[in-house]
Amino acid sequence: MKNSQQIGIGTGSGTLLSALAFLGVYDIAKTVVLAAIGAVVSFVVSWLLQRWLQKRG
Repeated sequence: MKNSQQIGIGTGSGTLLSALAFLGVYDIAKTVVLAAIGAVVSFVVSWLLQRWLQKRG
């Protein structure tokens, strides 16, 4: 691996770990729950639209 790649990986990892220090468990749990709800809603809407378009065509 090149030296510049190592610096980039180190900088990115350090930034991520320092950002995690400011997030509480509640914030992480809330993000996980909202992401799951968003994924389910997206799936259901896509499925309903697909069925609706099949009936029309």
